[in-house]
Amino acid sequence: MRIDVDPDRCEGQAVCVGLAPKVFELNDDDEVVRVIVDEVPEELQKRALKAVEKCPMAALKVAE
Repeated sequence: MRIDVDPDRCEGQAVCVGLAPKVFELNDDDEVVRVIVDEVPEELQKRALKAVEKCPMAALKVAE
């Protein structure tokens, strides 16, 4: 499973970083979240999916 970030929607609120810090991080300017894994490992998928669900800007999408 992969997750894509829409940089035009992301406001860097970092809800996803809090829920899945091994999958997401803020960019160097703390403005946009980026995915730090190419494929989300199975053991992190539940947290990553929760992050997609809880993103306040709906900037995350699952791309399987």
